[in-house]
Amino acid sequence: MDQAFGSTGRADGGSAQAAAPGDAPRQAPQPLRVPGLAFDNRFARLPDGFYARVRPAPLPEPWLVAASTDAAEALGLPASAFDDPAVVDALAGNRPIDGAEPLAAVYAGHQFGVWAGRLGDGRAILLGEAIGAEGSRWELQLKGAGRTPFSRGADGRAVLRSSIREFLCSEAMHGLGIPTTRALALVASDEPVFRETVETAAVVTRMSPSFLRFGSFEYFRHFGQPERLKLLGETLLAQHYPELLGAPNPWLALLREVTERTARLVAAWQSVGFCHGVMNTDNMSALGLTIDYGPFGFLDRFDPNHVCNHSDDLGRYSYSMQPKIAEWNCWCLGDALMPLIAEAGGGVDDAKEALASFGPAFDAEYGRLMRAKLGLATERGGDDALVRATLDLLHAQRVDFTSFFRRLGSVGLAAEDIRPGAQRPGSRCRDLFVDPALFDGWAARWRARLRDEGSNDAERGRRMNRVNPKYVLRNHLAELAIRQARERDPGMVRRLLQVLRRPFDDQPEHEDLAALPPDWAAHLEVSCSS
Repeated sequence: MDQAFGSTGRADGGSAQAAAPGDAPRQAPQPLRVPGLAFDNRFARLPDGFYARVRPAPLPEPWLVAASTDAAEALGLPASAFDDPAVVDALAGNRPIDGAEPLAAVYAGHQFGVWAGRLGDGRAILLGEAIGAEGSRWELQLKGAGRTPFSRGADGRAVLRSSIREFLCSEAMHGLGIPTTRALALVASDEPVFRETVETAAVVTRMSPSFLRFGSFEYFRHFGQPERLKLLGETLLAQHYPELLGAPNPWLALLREVTERTARLVAAWQSVGFCHGVMNTDNMSALGLTIDYGPFGFLDRFDPNHVCNHSDDLGRYSYSMQPKIAEWNCWCLGDALMPLIAEAGGGVDDAKEALASFGPAFDAEYGRLMRAKLGLATERGGDDALVRATLDLLHAQRVDFTSFFRRLGSVGLAAEDIRPGAQRPGSRCRDLFVDPALFDGWAARWRARLRDEGSNDAERGRRMNRVNPKYVLRNHLAELAIRQARERDPGMVRRLLQVLRRPFDDQPEHEDLAALPPDWAAHLEVSCSS
């Protein structure tokens, strides 16, 4: 049993309104009623032991960097809500919101493959569960809102740098159609925060149908709390997987469903060149969502061994390792669920069978996505080999991943006039290669496959542009936005937010954001502090 839990079962061992350790008692201001924002906080109604009730720490003189009107629409909030300084104050943690019940959830996890023990929301505070448009439900969370009992000696703050990256990438992934948590708003302050250097503080308002993660189940399994493990599982099933309640063994059905969702999620990551960077089990969503954006990155020049996290010395979370690590994480979830599986009559072999669904689910989804990226309308034998040959070529020639697939949509079935100065469609794709003759050899094979299915250039080009983004959140673009915001200029953050909402559209007025990265971008590094 975790000794941090007192007789009340609360993580802080104290009252329902306990502040974070070391904080002086303070008088909370009057709750703010936000029109259109109504709460029904089901997680807060769980009994003691799942969370600690906390209050956000005030952030001096907050200012609004940006807000996502798309995310606000999902909540039923008008864009004008963010014009109210009182709302900005509330999203900075300075004022309670009417109906919210702030708390920090407890969980555990494996970090870089090693059991890390109790973790929990160390710098994120769950405000509550808001009822959104058409009855949808969204948990709202303030990330960077101060210390909690799970901060492990840290300050509970987030810096502007990492907050901009998380805010933008959450909405960028949504624009790409990849399952993800969302970001509602980003507020900043001049309050100093100490990391490798002195930076300034910020708070991101995150949204998710649930922030439950693999580590939520690992916690109660590891610390021998079977009743709470079962209650957490029943809560997840009832709220998010009700169709599984009638299964002969709902826990096996849950394990299979989460495993397959995770497999499809990582297949989507691979298809757009997204590297998560820190795939610990506490950063894996029980709903199969992309969660906890830290040292992420989108591939520029294609390298399957790329490690986006400067803290990842051994390359555990490299791009090519992501599917294997995701599957390993699912096995950790399976171990956490094993007492429930056994109680319902299942055995280890049954759990292994459920977990074995990862490979087929990943292969099927990855194959589908990559065929679409190559413009293939049908599935044929040899397609997997063509995909591998494509990626091998990109790697050998250090070709930009996003630009290649986007430009490929303009390459036709006929061999093009590629003489110097020619401006025929498709030539810009060939121009990405150090040795264009290698592209020609590959393109002959690709064209033969297209002819085999009777492909039409115009129709195929339209299809390819719907799945191959023109715009992704490259590291250098995020860096430019960060540099401007540090000068209290949110223009680049807001511009990127709007462009990344529609990553597949041409948006010629933003053509510069689709350009190949400058040389200095190769020297950018992100780490676990990002």
